[in-house]
Amino acid sequence: MSVLQKALRKPDYAIETIVQGITGRQGSLHTKLMLEYGTRIVAGVTPGRGGQKVHGVPVFNTVREALDAHPAEASVVFVPAPSFKQAVSEALDGGLKLIVAITEHVPIRDTLELVRRAGEKGATIVGPNTPGLILPGRTKLGIMPAGAFKPGPLAVFSRSGTLTYEICNILSQGGYGQAICLGIGGDPINGISLVECLKLVGDVRGIEGVVIVGEIGGDAEERAADYILESGYPKPVVAYVAGRSAPPEKKMGHAGAIISGGFGSAQSKIEAFKRAGVPVALRPKDVLTLCREVIPEG
Repeated sequence: MSVLQKALRKPDYAIETIVQGITGRQGSLHTKLMLEYGTRIVAGVTPGRGGQKVHGVPVFNTVREALDAHPAEASVVFVPAPSFKQAVSEALDGGLKLIVAITEHVPIRDTLELVRRAGEKGATIVGPNTPGLILPGRTKLGIMPAGAFKPGPLAVFSRSGTLTYEICNILSQGGYGQAICLGIGGDPINGISLVECLKLVGDVRGIEGVVIVGEIGGDAEERAADYILESGYPKPVVAYVAGRSAPPEKKMGHAGAIISGGFGSAQSKIEAFKRAGVPVALRPKDVLTLCREVIPEG
């Protein structure tokens, strides 16, 4: 059973976590915010900074040193892109099973290699270029703003950071809290996929429905729709797809958000969801309306 599966099934389960790049500006800031939310951060890693403390968290030079002192299951990675491959390789070699990769601008070749290695080791990479994940009211791993979320029965999976916060805030205010919100990342290649996210919560009691926040580019949404249709997915799903008006061949914000030769368009994703029986919201605020039609309020 994966770290996330255990956390979703056991409300009192705490994910022991390290932060790689903890002494940097972003690493330090978000370590503070994660600690304030209740995340169990047991150690940080920055080469050459061993022996320091950041917000009371001990810092080590290597992942191995950190894990020898404080066993953990997960890492949140804030290191710069040139150091990303080495940092995640170190985390995988150390036996960490959940790696939340906030880092942007990671070379696709590095991501491909690390995702392959993670699969061989039974580990999960969320990202790169992800806002992370949050189990509302319990823990957050990454940079999601805590105020947008509240505990409840929904699982929200997204390719967009900002839209995740906006839609979850609308849902929270409308009475639909969340059990998990996870950003798969905005790059062309991701670790965890939307299909894997759907599988993660398909049989979890207490999760009454799923919201997918998609965007143009790639085929993640089409694959998710095919899986929902072919598997007879047991939970209701609602979707929103950003980028309906995006011009072809132009990158829109994310490295993965580009339509090429008609491939990856909003229309192709919307049609795939509709074939799978998934209602698609026209605007972010309409996600709440659709949830009210198909998902019990929590």
